Amino acid sequence: MEIKTGYMPFHEYKTYYRIVGDLNSNQTPLLLLHGGPGSIHNYFEVFDQLAEKTGRPLVMYDQLGCGKSSVPDDKSLWQADTWVDELIQLRKYLGLNEVHLLGQSWGGMLAIIYMCDHAPKGVKSLILASTLSSAKLWEQEQHRMIKFMSVEDQSAIATAEKTNDFTTPMYLKANEHFMLQHASGPITKDSPEFLRREKVSGEASYVTAWGPNEYCPTGTLRSYNYTNKLKNIVTPTLVTSGTDDLCTPLVAKTMFDQLPNSEWKLFAHSRHMAFIDETSVYMKHLAQWLARND
Repeated sequence: MEIKTGYMPFHEYKTYYRIVGDLNSNQTPLLLLHGGPGSIHNYFEVFDQLAEKTGRPLVMYDQLGCGKSSVPDDKSLWQADTWVDELIQLRKYLGLNEVHLLGQSWGGMLAIIYMCDHAPKGVKSLILASTLSSAKLWEQEQHRMIKFMSVEDQSAIATAEKTNDFTTPMYLKANEHFMLQHASGPITKDSPEFLRREKVSGEASYVTAWGPNEYCPTGTLRSYNYTNKLKNIVTPTLVTSGTDDLCTPLVAKTMFDQLPNSEWKLFAHSRHMAFIDETSVYMKHLAQWLARND
């Protein structure tokens, strides 16, 4: 399978992209929007097997502020408008007139904002993977799950939130426990190479746009709430999530209930990246969905 990489000029910066397969094939490409902000494309390389098995081309990229893309020292950039503009420019630059659009976590928020506020043409289907339509509901659900942690971990997180100090060893340990339970990891020598590879995470873009962790949205996205706008997305939409996900079943169902043309697939043994935790099941379901909506 051919892999092409390159850079798109974006304002005075550059955006790194990676194309798997042939964009001129008879199958609509799958365009992937990674999480974070700042989590980079690497984990999406698990989708290469989908391209190999089905011949469907893939496009993934590092959003501005992380990975192989520019990482400017300008906090004013870290807001939704910047990344929506980048997505619009990338589709133009690569001639992606028709796509299936998959957004995971923050990438799903980006996809929702794009679909609701810009009504783009040529999106054949939308896949909202472990994402959210309301920052407030997300915060509420994370705090509900924190209540299932050990007393020590709960106390460390509560203290960090009260003092606004997210650097203590007790807090860092508690947050690591939370993320291992509901997000991903651990990365070991047996993990796929694309997960082990050294990467430039967008720490500044994450903290500025979202906050210090998953359960304290204090950044530029803190008032994000598109739940009531979801009814305007008539594009066929697949919501995917895991039973132990940061995207809890309530968060997923809230989106599913509002989307007029949607399906929801809940993965029984997954956290925040069902395509990593249950790769073969996820890829099979996704391949069928894409084929049905071509």
